[in-house]
Amino acid sequence: MSMVTLTIDGIKVEVPEGSTIYEAAKKVGINIPIFCYHPEIKEKIGACRICVVEVEGMKDPVPSCSTPVREGMIVRTNTPRIREIRRFVLSLLLGAHSQSCTSCVRNQNCDLLRLCNLYNLDQELPFPVQVREKERDNTSDAIVRDPSKCILCGRCEAVCSVMQKVFTLGKSGRGSSTKVAPPFELKLADSPCVGCGQCIIACPVGAIYEKDVTEEVWRVLDDPEKVVIVQTAPAVRVAIGEEFGFQPGEIVTGKMVRALKMLGFDYVFDTQFGADLTIMEEASEVVKRIKDGNGPFPVFTSCCPAWVRFVEEYHPDMIDNFSTAMSPQQMVGVISKTYFAEKMGIDPEKIVVVSIMPCTAKKMEIERPELRTNGLKNVDYVLTTREVARMIKQANIDMMSLPEDEFDSPLAESTGAAAIFGVTGGVMEAALRSAYEFLTGKKLTDVEFKDVRGFEGIRVAEIELEGKKVKVAVANTLGAADELLNRIKNKDPEVEDIVFLEVMACPGGCLGGGGQPIPTNEEIRKKRAEAIYKEDQMAAKKKSHENSQVKKLYDEFLGKPYSEKAHKLLHTHYSVKPKYRMETDS
Repeated sequence: MSMVTLTIDGIKVEVPEGSTIYEAAKKVGINIPIFCYHPEIKEKIGACRICVVEVEGMKDPVPSCSTPVREGMIVRTNTPRIREIRRFVLSLLLGAHSQSCTSCVRNQNCDLLRLCNLYNLDQELPFPVQVREKERDNTSDAIVRDPSKCILCGRCEAVCSVMQKVFTLGKSGRGSSTKVAPPFELKLADSPCVGCGQCIIACPVGAIYEKDVTEEVWRVLDDPEKVVIVQTAPAVRVAIGEEFGFQPGEIVTGKMVRALKMLGFDYVFDTQFGADLTIMEEASEVVKRIKDGNGPFPVFTSCCPAWVRFVEEYHPDMIDNFSTAMSPQQMVGVISKTYFAEKMGIDPEKIVVVSIMPCTAKKMEIERPELRTNGLKNVDYVLTTREVARMIKQANIDMMSLPEDEFDSPLAESTGAAAIFGVTGGVMEAALRSAYEFLTGKKLTDVEFKDVRGFEGIRVAEIELEGKKVKVAVANTLGAADELLNRIKNKDPEVEDIVFLEVMACPGGCLGGGGQPIPTNEEIRKKRAEAIYKEDQMAAKKKSHENSQVKKLYDEFLGKPYSEKAHKLLHTHYSVKPKYRMETDS
């Protein structure tokens, strides 16, 4: 690889040819301010101009995020001219931005406000404030779009179209009429949006955020007639601590459980129990399909609702490839309102199930009509990691100083296989640990399937079962999944004989979900992943079928995995959805 040497603010730095000035500066500890730049998107947007720098020999400043380095280049990032340009750019952005900072969900965590403070932009703006568009779009079950706060940086558009291949958000209009919105003036609810929430993670301000249901949850917690159950996903316990000053990846499970009980939840269950239950059903289904030779193949994992919706919208011809097993949160909801209700003598209509998820798409999942049992929603409310953190803060609870507590039985036990559900490749690995023993009848000693681990977009691995090699694959992000499905359809020999496919919509898996603490970036995701694998290593039981409480559930209630009763309660089917919905004159 050819290297280039340049000088930035008097410091010599050597970087690979093709690097940008911004990347070179970061290497020597110079953090040039950015808005439109997204480190994980190859396309360089270069729109906001907040990152401009001076280059010796060039008349005008250049955007550091999109300007490649060259040998001998001399760069200055902090001259009077550059500081003045940044103040002017900030003034322009602030002049078209809603002034409701005190009530904004991103208050104290907003890149625009941070830079305005940094560059002393406390004087009156040199021109009147003219907010582009004021009407919020809160039609989606998962995401709210507030155009009045949009600074047109294009990062949401980039992750939506480049990373996820969903193409819900894009720029339209010209000049002061430019806006970022769904195509054809559609509302989010009527667009192809899959609810993944990566636009929220990418947004530097508060122009896109999750639909908040904290007030609804407070109301049911205050209702003495309701029995309120909460469940927490694997990726939440390695991320929620960041909202309270813990380091990224610190496991705060016990403190989180204690905080939830202090909020007033009657029972705190573990979604990891549901993950083990999901593997019992999903692995049994995959094994049956393999034994019977009845596809279609590959069998798709169905835990990620954004992935399910993506296939419905963009690959409807492959709907039947989905495993019919419900997601872990849905299984916990069903079992809470059937088995647990029966065991405790509680009227299911009085039970309210609240999920704490790293995911915004889970808010959409619970509204699906096919995910109801006996006329009741399996899960009533979904709180993101950020939302429940706000509730804990509202209740004046100091997470740092809390003692630890334990989940409530009978949905408390989980295995290492359930813990790794929170990282890309984890569902696949958990399923393989059980499927191997289901198929061969032999004990699996080496439970770590490292070939399916990693953050690469597409990973293909061959697993040996009874002397026969079975090909499986993992796709990390919807963009990678789209590429893989197209390769399968085009009969690419490397992938056409895959029997099992895991897809997680968010980079890194659920630990990088759209509902996680902001910032969530590659470095933070890696630390969360390390924590998840550490939890797996520390677990006494590492295979879902070893979970004694799951075994008891089958003995007392479900019969056996993939039984008629289990299929009725824990499985579902998905249907084709149109790409977008528009009202017509007809």
